This record gives sequence, C-alpha cells and structure tokens, in this order.
Amino acid sequence: MAAELTRRQMMRQAGYAAAGLGGLGLAGWSADAAAAAAMTAAKAAQPPGKVRHFVSRPDLSPPRVSVTGALPAGDPRYILLGTVASGPGQGGAMILRANGDLVWFGPDYDQQSKMDIKVQAYRGQPVLTWYQGPVINGHGDGVAVIADSSYRVIRTIRAAQGLQADLHEFTLTPQGTALITAYRPVTTDLSAVGGPARGTVFSGVVQEIDVATGKLLFSWESLDHIPVTESHQAFSGGTAKDPYDYFHINSIAVAPDGDLIISARNTWAVYKISRPGGQIAWRLGGRKSSFTMGPGTEFYWQHHACPHGASVLTLFDDGAAPAQEKQSRGLVLHLDLTGMRASLQRAFTHPGRTLLAAAMGSAQLMPDGGMLVGWGTEPYFSRFSADGRLLLDGAITAGDPSYRAFLSNWTGRPDGRPSVAARAHGRAVTVYASWNGATEIRRWTVLAGRSPGRLADAGSARRTGFETSLRVPGAGPYFAVEARDRAGRVLGRSAPVRAR
Repeated sequence: MAAELTRRQMMRQAGYAAAGLGGLGLAGWSADAAAAAAMTAAKAAQPPGKVRHFVSRPDLSPPRVSVTGALPAGDPRYILLGTVASGPGQGGAMILRANGDLVWFGPDYDQQSKMDIKVQAYRGQPVLTWYQGPVINGHGDGVAVIADSSYRVIRTIRAAQGLQADLHEFTLTPQGTALITAYRPVTTDLSAVGGPARGTVFSGVVQEIDVATGKLLFSWESLDHIPVTESHQAFSGGTAKDPYDYFHINSIAVAPDGDLIISARNTWAVYKISRPGGQIAWRLGGRKSSFTMGPGTEFYWQHHACPHGASVLTLFDDGAAPAQEKQSRGLVLHLDLTGMRASLQRAFTHPGRTLLAAAMGSAQLMPDGGMLVGWGTEPYFSRFSADGRLLLDGAITAGDPSYRAFLSNWTGRPDGRPSVAARAHGRAVTVYASWNGATEIRRWTVLAGRSPGRLADAGSARRTGFETSLRVPGAGPYFAVEARDRAGRVLGRSAPVRAR
C-alpha cells in the first residue's frame, strides 16, 4: 500500500510542503516513521533504467535525465541541475548537454547536499558555485563553494555572526563579494499570529561577505523591518527547538541601482531593499503591496525573483503549498514605478503536464525573451520561446527534484586522469572510457599492450556519452585510454588497467 503512494503524497505526509523544502532524504528530514517507510518502499519499487551506472565509474549513480525537443540556436550549451535524492540513485550537482547527456556529476556524500549550482564570475574568470551542507527544516546549515574550471574548490564562504550559510542563494558580485542567505532564530512576540508572547521565529538574513577576506560588509534581517503579521504561513512551532518560519527568504538579486531584490516565500512578497540603510523601498505582492497588482500578477509561495532592468522582474510562482493555484508558472512582470502598478507581461505554464510545485523552482529569462523554467519539487525543466511554445522538455526520471535549473556556457578541464575499465569477452575486449567533467572530448583512443609500460594504439571512437565503450581485438592484457579534442590533441591519458 505504501509503495502505491504518489511522490507528492509522501512529501506532504512527511511535512515537506509545510517546511517549504523539507529534507527528502537529507539530514534533519522530519518525516514520521510511516512516511519514511513509504519513501523507502517507493524507491524499491522504481522500475529499472531510472539511474545511470558506469563501468568506468562505479561510484557514480546519478538519476537519468530524459530530454525531448531542442534548444534554439544561440542558447548556452549546458543545463545545470542540483538534484535531491528522493528516489533511487544519488543526489548531487549535474551538468548536462542539451540532449540530456551527462557531462559532470558531483554526488552528495555524508548528507552534504549540493544545491543552487550555477556558473558565475570571480576575478574575471568563470567559476562553478553551489551550496554544500545539510538541509534542516527547509533551510541550509552549510557553506557556499566556488570551484574553478577543473572543479577544484578555490574558495569556501562562511556566514558571519555565528550563522550558517543557507541553501537558497549564493550570488557573486563584480566587486568580489558574495551575497548569501541565512536564518537566525529570534525571540519575539507571536501573540498576533496565535503564538506565545515570548516565542521564537526564524528571521531571514542577507549577508554580503568579502570573498577574499571573509569580512562581513553588509547585513540585513527581516524581523527588523517586516512584522510576523505579514506572513501567510500557518502558525506552528514558535519554540526554540521549532521556530516559526514566518518569512522564509529564498532569493537575493542586485537591482540596477545597487539595491537588493529579495523574495520571501511565506509572505508571498518580493522586496526592494535600499543600501546601505536597509529600508524597504517597495513591496511587490503580499499583504502590504506597494503596487496595484494587475490581472494575473498575483503569486504565492514564490521563488527566484530577478530584476531585468528597472521595470521588469521574473520569478517562479509555485502556487503551493497549500495550493492557491492550479499550476505553477514562470512569470515576467512589468513594474510601472511611477504609477506603482504591476502588469503581467508573460506567464509560462507547462502545456502537457499539470505541474504544481510544493517548493523550490526557478525562472531564467533568456535573451530571446523566452524562459527556462525549473519546476522545483516537480522533477522537470522546460525551455519556452518568447511566445510560450515549449521548445525543450526535460524529466529527471528517478523522480528527484532539482532546486533550480539553469542554462549556461561552461568549459570543464578536470584535474586528474580519465577513468577506464576493460572487460574481456572471449577474443575481444570492451574498453569503457569516461572523464567526469571534461567538456572538450571529441574522441577516445584505446592503447593496449602486454605490460603497463608498453602500450600501442589499438583503435579509437567518437565520444558517445558520459561513458564511451570501445570494442577492440583481444590484445593486451593491459589497456589505457586517451581523451582527444576536436583537433586531435591529447587532453588526458588514463592509468593502465588489466582486462578482467
């Protein structure tokens, strides 16, 4: 019976929707025993083929991603996901080609989740960034990570003032600073929302940290400016062990004038925060909106609010949970800053599936006016044209959601050597070659010989995916592989292995 529960039902049984993110198999997941048993049974009942397995990298088992359609010419080449392991296989950070072909997988280990993976710039160079750490009651208690093109971690940013970096946002600025979210438990009067006069809430925190020195440059806290009465979150907890999450900060972006745009899921509002003073310049949505909200502009439990110039803002409108809408939407809103009116410029909804995200999600505006929507707890991502046509549709087939989905260009040149395995089949040998994270491989060359130090060319083949298999005559018994780029240059060579 438990195995027949839908994934969404199990999440709700586990308190996922109420937490805003829950844990889905991560540290601190507050599921009761029945929900945990249902999740385990559902994982065991998953049909085969939903997880990738590799002979040359048996330590990796990412969820399989299937893609239909194609990206338009001129789009960035790679899809970035941070999957949460709610189904079989491992969760972790993923870079994919547009056809769903895996390029890089950074798995989660020891309950250290990797989320909000994206390409940013640091000191003029492209870098890969993500949150790393546990997820506890809907927020992160970890660090923000910067890795270079070899996937080597070059900076780890920690929150200041005794706090931990949260999973929801990590933005690098051209000034060499990092904007991160954090959650601080604060004692306050909760009697106006049905709680104790001396209760505990999570105050949403923004910190700007100098990346090079770790120095705190700017700090802002929601409870200093926004009362608990603006929350739409049903009251619960309110104790030191279970603070009331009245605000739930989940994104930060820099406005053209240098102010900050932040999103708070549980007040259904986006705020413009003036710097350096931290005053609220305006509210969009929620109980005290500074804007008149035009038809179709109301949003609920939203994520990922981003400005595009002074008068356009995008966000992911979850619409749940609990449900306020029938479908989640990617929104493009026009803000009239003179008349203080918000109007709907475009809403992107999935044409073939009724997707209603309980949490998470992203909305990336593309240069052609279209959008890449990551559907949060619904394990899909979709690229739309400016007029709303579905161009590309992706499904994470193990049912693992991704916090956000992004399209980016990226060049990966991993440290270390390619990986190889060789399996004998009578008089022939199949050689398996992979190099986790390498983006420039076009061909693999097999080397074979009677000893590890005496190997010669035994054949080659085009790269066919994360792992390429090459069948060669039964020479050997030692084999190695060389990765070559488009011009035939050797990018890397594996250590030799003996066929078995």
